[in-house]
Amino acid sequence: MTETESKKAVPSLTRDTFVGPWAGLPVAWTDRDEFDEQTYRADVAQCCEAGVPGVYSGGTTGEFYAMELDEFRAVARATVDECHRHGTPAMVGCSSTYTLGVLRRAAYAAEVGADAIQVALPYWMELPEGEILAFFRDVASVWPTSPLSVYETTRAKRVLTIDQHRAIKDAVPNYLMVKANAGTVGCTTEGCETLSEFVNVFVGESLWSKLGPAGAKGSCSAMVYRAPSSILRLWETMREQDWTTLEVECERIAKLHTFLHETFGPKGLTDTAYDRMGGLAGRFLKTSLRSRGPYPACTQEDVEAMRQWCSRHYPEIVGR
Repeated sequence: MTETESKKAVPSLTRDTFVGPWAGLPVAWTDRDEFDEQTYRADVAQCCEAGVPGVYSGGTTGEFYAMELDEFRAVARATVDECHRHGTPAMVGCSSTYTLGVLRRAAYAAEVGADAIQVALPYWMELPEGEILAFFRDVASVWPTSPLSVYETTRAKRVLTIDQHRAIKDAVPNYLMVKANAGTVGCTTEGCETLSEFVNVFVGESLWSKLGPAGAKGSCSAMVYRAPSSILRLWETMREQDWTTLEVECERIAKLHTFLHETFGPKGLTDTAYDRMGGLAGRFLKTSLRSRGPYPACTQEDVEAMRQWCSRHYPEIVGR
């Protein structure tokens, strides 16, 4: 069987299909701080086999900010290849501190057949307002027709307005999804309602009961590899618009987030450390504890502390 023959058909991404909890995976690193491709591929495959709607690399959990270009290419290739072996869409995060860095990554994502890319505004220096649309037009020049996701975060030092989102959509019609984070317009009820008229809004699962009625369509998710079956059922609950049941479950997720930040925030942990901890606490991922310095990594003791809390408050994570 050839490599092409071993791959399954992948559904094309439209506003109807670019939905649900997409798994944003951490990258497995070896003790020598090199890409552990075998372990990472196994984690991608595990997510695909669990039935997640899609998998993506190159978000904050995927440490896009701590990779050389050759490492980005290796991770992107492994993500797309493994997803497509399972018939699962793959999105590649292509964010960088400068336009050429984004364009090189987007061009490579196109080369390996990614089904979508995700791009944040360059973030080291605040982008002048007049350059925002030009930046996304530049991205579209190497990614002209395939789906684009905007990763909106206050870490980029600039929060987009509804009008700016609409202008991006007008200039880049393949803009299909925005990952809305705290402090951005998509995480408000009014903003989510308005954005949902022309793009899909992804928010954290703890906000699904609040923003599902406002049009939210999914999540860039770490929860889906902490408790896969539970979160996929929760997604179906959201699609069924059972807001009462959803509210109870969203409150549990919010309590988990509070526990994590109150317990491990003082250690200086960031996104990737939390998400490694969660995937390992449930024994769903095999990724490394290691994350790239200078940012602190979680420890095995942290993983055990999370397991103990979950056994009392969120047993779906540790009950497999």
